[in-house]
Amino acid sequence: MTDFKGTIGHTLAESEPHFVEPPHPGDDAPNVVIVLLDDTGFAQLGCYGSDIDTPNIDALAGDGVQFTNFHVTPLCSPTRAALLTGRSQHAVGMRGVSNWRTGFPHQLGHISNNAATVAEVLHGEGYATFCTGKWHLAPTQNISAAGPFDQWPLARGFDRFYGFLEGETDQFHPELVRDNTHIDPPAAPEDGYHLSEDLIDQLLQMVNDSKGVRPDRPFFAYLPFGATHAPHQAPQSYMDKYRGRYDEGWDVVRQRWFERQLELGVIPEGTTLAPRNPGVDAWDDIPENQQRLACRLQEAFAAFLDHTDDQIGRLVDGLRDMGQLDNTILVVLADNGASQEGGPFGVMHEMKFFNGILETPDEAIERIDDIGGPHSHTNYPWGWAQAGNSPFRWYKQNTHEGGVHVPMVMHWPKGFSDEQAGSMRDQFVNVSDIAPTIYDLLGITPPASYRGAEQMPVTGHSFVTVLNDASSLAVNTLQYFENSGSRALVAECDGVWWKAVTKHNMGDDFDTEPWELYDLSADPSECDNLAESQPDKLAEMVGLWWQEAERHGVLPLDDRGFELFNHQLTAHAPHRPDRRYSYRPPMSPIPSSASASVGGRAFDLTAQVTRDAGDDGVIWATGNENSGMSVFVQNDRLVVDYNSFNNHTIVESAGKVPTGDVTLQVHLERDSRTTGWAEVSINGKASGRGEIPFYMRMVSSIGSSVGMDHGSAVSARYQAPFKFAGTLHHVSIQLPARREAAETTATAASEMSRQ
Repeated sequence: MTDFKGTIGHTLAESEPHFVEPPHPGDDAPNVVIVLLDDTGFAQLGCYGSDIDTPNIDALAGDGVQFTNFHVTPLCSPTRAALLTGRSQHAVGMRGVSNWRTGFPHQLGHISNNAATVAEVLHGEGYATFCTGKWHLAPTQNISAAGPFDQWPLARGFDRFYGFLEGETDQFHPELVRDNTHIDPPAAPEDGYHLSEDLIDQLLQMVNDSKGVRPDRPFFAYLPFGATHAPHQAPQSYMDKYRGRYDEGWDVVRQRWFERQLELGVIPEGTTLAPRNPGVDAWDDIPENQQRLACRLQEAFAAFLDHTDDQIGRLVDGLRDMGQLDNTILVVLADNGASQEGGPFGVMHEMKFFNGILETPDEAIERIDDIGGPHSHTNYPWGWAQAGNSPFRWYKQNTHEGGVHVPMVMHWPKGFSDEQAGSMRDQFVNVSDIAPTIYDLLGITPPASYRGAEQMPVTGHSFVTVLNDASSLAVNTLQYFENSGSRALVAECDGVWWKAVTKHNMGDDFDTEPWELYDLSADPSECDNLAESQPDKLAEMVGLWWQEAERHGVLPLDDRGFELFNHQLTAHAPHRPDRRYSYRPPMSPIPSSASASVGGRAFDLTAQVTRDAGDDGVIWATGNENSGMSVFVQNDRLVVDYNSFNNHTIVESAGKVPTGDVTLQVHLERDSRTTGWAEVSINGKASGRGEIPFYMRMVSSIGSSVGMDHGSAVSARYQAPFKFAGTLHHVSIQLPARREAAETTATAASEMSRQ
């Protein structure tokens, strides 16, 4: 009753009512939509130089404001944290991806509760708030149906959520969540399903649901696509469109894109095209099969981006049809530069690499027609990634410009003048500057306290003055960068924009590794290292970096990588010290970060079932059609299908599974570095054994299913989900007490690849 400001007497006649009115931002308050692309380089949009068809984003730039000097962090989760809070990613607890915690404030695995998100702030002002797409801002061991849910989207300011919680997902068979519930995709690839289309369908319905009942209430929509993160997947018609487009190779295409960038004015005259990165060979020097594979992988990327652009067009058309587009602040940006995770050749299936299988182009070419479709999990090679980052050096994960200099477009017909529409801005802007700019445009002051938590100051800089006046000076003139020990600082001094940067290699001495120095005003592509000729300026910049690191909570520097993904064994977490997992259906799919990791070691699976004759179906499965393992009953026999990259080892029980109460057991064990065996038992009696020619250290990035096989079928002997028809009482999996070093490294490497 503390908010009641009326009076209460003995009777209604002696009393005065009081009604608490919910907050409302005003009748003319604009909607806000942020569209985030994943792993999209500076040159890859048509309006930034490429020949990939992105007419819808290009149209937004043509009617809005296009930024040519926009910067982000080198990795996805940190960029998302800075974008949604307007603060340093380290300060809010997200120096790296959300898959791990380190025990230090700069890596919590989630956004600090002392840093309210844009969704939380706008929701408090009366906005409806929606998110469809990739979250990747909750500790991944907490993203199963068991929660906790305190860092899922609905707990961080969003009314509705539809998407996925991990760093990547299969676009044809996504691991989906609606609000706080894991769900199956609404359709299958053979029905024409693709996740990007589904995200737009869901978002438009959310907006219609809200506006249809409350047309007075503005909305904030956050649309972080899975695109263009690997796997690069698109409908076949888009793949066909780009067939043969890149046969000239990355050297010719990159040069053409660079010249187009100069023509468009997205890079200044005099910019140098950076030389090929180490590991990128001249196109004419690589063998024919390597060229063929690389071209098809680039075609898949282009098709994926083109398809994503069409979905953005569907969103824009939907908003226009609702009459909402004109008064919507629409921001489109990328979270970091183009990905280097495809390696020198590109990959057909990333799990092969993490199992120590270096698939050569001559081998991969045998499945070239699978690329881009539901039977693929591909990423393109370094040469195409650097072309996507033109004119810059290096890639995602690096603090050089190739990792942090990306596209950004803002569109707001009602709020922009004729002079602003179709204009460019070359002032330096950072991703942490977007939230305070939105607050400034809306006339909102972020709260000093939110849900009882004192709030960190918003340290980003509003660039409204830059939006309003192309000749205005940049408002952010000092910006640090850091990722896994790689560091950089951009600072303006007397009209010159300097950058100090070091590319850290794990284990190198932070104090003695070399720094580079660039005058970005004259050398935006970092080709002329001035470290030797201007040592005093470099020393000044390095000193400033350490000051900024202290101010924003960057320290301690930590270059650990794969080992940070190891599961923490505690009594109060999904992975307990006894290494025992017990599952009882019905259960939602269990994400890989929260389920039993069975790769590379012996393990025992025991299932208690009650069945009648003919009661077949899956007991437990992990992975998907590309790699995985499934335990099922078929034709009244117990079967294990060990799918090692489409090489299937089938072990089937010699005897039939009896009716009634039955104990089914499976034992798998590795007997050499690469081989192993599987044995099935019924009621404690061995009934079949088979040799596994390649025993995977890392099975899949897809998690487990209990009582059925979610997603694409692990085994070709059934159609998913092949739900068990009997009664499955429980499944237990017992892992060995200690993890083998090789398996640990493989698991960690796989998790890192998903970022």
